[in-house]
Amino acid sequence: MPVATLPPQRHAPDRLPTRPGGLRRFVRTLVTLSAVAMVGVGLLAAPAHAAPTPEEIEAQIDKQWEQLEPTIEKYNEVRSQLKVNQKKSADLQKKIEPLALQSDMAMNRIGALASRHYMTGPSQEIGALLVSAKPGTLAEQIGMLDRLAAHQRKELQGVVEIRTRYETEKQKLDTLITSQVQQQKDLATKKTKIDAEIKRLRASMPKTVVSAPGCPLIKGVISSAANTAIKTACAQVGDPYVWGATGPNSFDCSGLTQYAYKAAGIHLTHFTGAQWRETKTISRSEARPGDLVFFFSDLHHVGLYLGNGIMVHAPRAGKPVQVASISHMPVAGFRRPY
Repeated sequence: MPVATLPPQRHAPDRLPTRPGGLRRFVRTLVTLSAVAMVGVGLLAAPAHAAPTPEEIEAQIDKQWEQLEPTIEKYNEVRSQLKVNQKKSADLQKKIEPLALQSDMAMNRIGALASRHYMTGPSQEIGALLVSAKPGTLAEQIGMLDRLAAHQRKELQGVVEIRTRYETEKQKLDTLITSQVQQQKDLATKKTKIDAEIKRLRASMPKTVVSAPGCPLIKGVISSAANTAIKTACAQVGDPYVWGATGPNSFDCSGLTQYAYKAAGIHLTHFTGAQWRETKTISRSEARPGDLVFFFSDLHHVGLYLGNGIMVHAPRAGKPVQVASISHMPVAGFRRPY
């Protein structure tokens, strides 16, 4: 009887079947995804560094200025001392020159005596005196020669001593001058570096912010024309009010606003009523730094708005260009020149 046989047993494979190269591609993909995930985690974990605020930049500028101002004053001190010492050195040189001439002349006279003594010899000089001298005068003439030689030696010694004293003093001064010149150069280099850092910090200020001498930090500037006008007007703070004046050293109210926007390439007539007509109406809520703010129903006063309820303006005779609140006068409206 035939015996039934069981079909051969099949075993589960140890690994998934793969196409040639498929496993390698799978591993590469897995590694890439892991790397991306790690980078993403790193990005999420990295601390975010916010850009410094305008106030922080101003604080950094103040800190740099604290270093710069003592450097400037030290530079001024060294420069003023250097000028004094250079003048002293020049004066000493003027005194040394005639003394040098005197000592050279005295040396020449002594040299001539020595040369003659060497050429003729002392016996010939004495012989000449014996032949030409009258009785009783020989000792006197020999004494005169001795005194003449002694006088010239003393004269030369005195001149040389004075000349040496002046030259020693001048040498000390010249050494000090050399040191001060180097110190001046070092201070100038330090000043240049701090100036460059202040310039870099100012350049990092957002374009919507104006930091101008004479005015507080101004934010929310929306155009380059307004930026220029604000800087120009703020630079005039302290200049006197003179009616009819349009700068550059004195202003009336519409003269100041005309001058400020002229620097930005925008022409305004020197008259508040005309400036009102030449500019665009802006509501108070839309007013931004650089806009014009007019006062009184007849528009007889105008200022350059700086935001936050303040302006720069030329108030009246007896009061210079200044920063003030707009609330001290009745506001007629805001206008925009650009």
